Amino acid sequence: MRAAPLVLASVLAAGCASTPPDQDPVQIKLNDLDTRLQRIERISANQVEMAQRLDEIQGNLRELRGRVDELEHNNESLSKQQRDLYSDLDKRLAAASSASGGGASAGGAPAGPPADAGAPGSASAPAAGDTDNAGAPSSTEQAVYNQAFEALKARSFSVAITGFKDFLSSYPTSPLAENAQYWLGEAYYVNHDYEAAGTAFRAVLKKWPDSRKSPDALLKLGYTQFAQKQYGAARTTLAEVTRKYPGTDSAKLAAERLSRIPAAQGQ
Repeated sequence: MRAAPLVLASVLAAGCASTPPDQDPVQIKLNDLDTRLQRIERISANQVEMAQRLDEIQGNLRELRGRVDELEHNNESLSKQQRDLYSDLDKRLAAASSASGGGASAGGAPAGPPADAGAPGSASAPAAGDTDNAGAPSSTEQAVYNQAFEALKARSFSVAITGFKDFLSSYPTSPLAENAQYWLGEAYYVNHDYEAAGTAFRAVLKKWPDSRKSPDALLKLGYTQFAQKQYGAARTTLAEVTRKYPGTDSAKLAAERLSRIPAAQGQ
């Protein structure tokens, strides 16, 4: 009788020992829990990575929005600058036309007496069709000049530049050469070729220092230096305009542009 429990315990123990681990209910549950835990860890890691990527994307979006805002601001500034350039050019072209008193020729050239008559170094253009005579261009010169001038009025700046350069090359001593040189500078200026514009305006000042184009040429040279951020040179040039031509429109415009140069940058 005493031996029976011992035999039963031995049989049960033998039965448990013979059960494979992969069929053990406890082990199966442990394995299942381990699998679930690993899946949860992977999901958690993915969520953390996604959150980091989302933060990175949001940061990039903020940076892009900032760049877009900056570009829009710069574009608006450039558009305003371009409008100002065109407005200034249109005013000068209108002044040149009104100086002719409604005459047919370009660049301030009246159909009757020259608008710049009597001015030192004057380069006024008489009406198209006038023949060669002292102080007056030939009809050919006038026609070539008018073609370039009309292109400038139409804002065909590349055509105008080519036309004025060809004119100056073909007729360097023409009474219209001064005007052609000045308007060449204007065409370069509105086309943002400031280096070439400065060279053209300096040529006016060097070849025709006492002409009626000199104040405007000196003013626009200062504008060109300002556009190139050569503030020291611009300050000197614009101050010279106010000193040499007090009370003129050129002097007033020079003073306005001088006020836009910060003192520290104007040294």
